[in-house]
Amino acid sequence: MASREKNTDSLDRNLQLLRSITHSESRSKKSIVSNASDYIRQLKQKVERLNEEVASASSSSSSTSSSQSSNPRVTVESVEKGFLVKVESGKSCPGLLVWILESFEELGLSVVEARVRCVDSFSLQALGGEDDEEEVDEEIVRWAMTNAIKNW
Repeated sequence: MASREKNTDSLDRNLQLLRSITHSESRSKKSIVSNASDYIRQLKQKVERLNEEVASASSSSSSTSSSQSSNPRVTVESVEKGFLVKVESGKSCPGLLVWILESFEELGLSVVEARVRCVDSFSLQALGGEDDEEEVDEEIVRWAMTNAIKNW
């Protein structure tokens, strides 16, 4: 008899727990279990929907992630007679160097000194000096380099 009361108490506690988790207002055991079943079904649907969202987000970002995650980072610093431009990416960027050098040329900057690494990753440190008497702003250089990367 004592073990039967123990089982009944345990069942009552578990039903009460189910009621609280599922926010059920029901009092009958059958209704509590039915509400719990509905709640589990809703959770499964929510998980499926979230998985679909994650899959679609990762598939849409996979087409852009190769360009975004490896999207080269650009820093531009003003130096005495020009600019120090640094471009770095975790992946190789075939053809990017040409785009960047064309941007230098369009801005009227000549490459005075440069270090480039294009194998397995891309890294460029270039010192650009102004050819023209016309002043070129640091923001314009940063914009031109970022634009070159976008167009690349």
